[in-house]
Amino acid sequence: MRHFDTHAHIGLIFDDPIEQLLVCQEAKAAGVARIVSICNSLIDFKQVYENLKTAEHVYHAVGVSPSEVQSPGKDWKKTIEEAIKLPRVIAIGEIGLDYFHRYGDRKSQIELFIDQLDMAARMNLPVVIHNREAGKDVFDILHDRLPPAGGVLHCYSEDAVYAEKALELNLFISFAGNLTYRNARNLHDTVRVVPLERILIESEAPFMVPADYRGKRNKPEYLPSTAYFLADMLEMDPEVVSEQLFQNACRFFRVPA
Repeated sequence: MRHFDTHAHIGLIFDDPIEQLLVCQEAKAAGVARIVSICNSLIDFKQVYENLKTAEHVYHAVGVSPSEVQSPGKDWKKTIEEAIKLPRVIAIGEIGLDYFHRYGDRKSQIELFIDQLDMAARMNLPVVIHNREAGKDVFDILHDRLPPAGGVLHCYSEDAVYAEKALELNLFISFAGNLTYRNARNLHDTVRVVPLERILIESEAPFMVPADYRGKRNKPEYLPSTAYFLADMLEMDPEVVSEQLFQNACRFFRVPA
């Protein structure tokens, strides 16, 4: 059984380069055959990318998240353009809107989001989308500006109705460890309306640890717990579900299965 962790903040799990490499190796030993490392900032991307050069099962996304809207870095567009030329850099992300934390102002967040969607369109890359209490604006913008390569709504937090609308676009829905929480009824309802072929899973490490590991700092190696929970909800064979999720991720990120 193999798993694909489509979203892990390796740079936030550990600062130490050896520990970063080790956490990816431990995940592989646990059946997590592929990982997409999501940068917390462009500086974080450079450091983590260098640290994980030898980890060939780890892919990378590069982008400026809403949290960095006030300080994206000098020549940030050029930095992204250079980064996507590197081996195993496969997506722009995470990008999007976050009205919960109120990073900067909404106008600046929207401009940053649109700029990167347009970059992804020019580069023919998929996007990894962050949405925190900004569902309407995220959807409206994606309706008009989603790149042809599509996108994934990562760590999904909206309801089933929103998911049905999102599925009309070229979007995947990604669930994290919070899917396994008893009180996550909006996510449980959503799973039942999303075709398995449009679902991805992620660790969102070091956040959103699955219920089986509550009290621990999340790591990619815990991802199978979310896959098993999803299979149980769907009343399907875990091996069948895990392989479908793996194939979905390969198709979305356009990497070999």
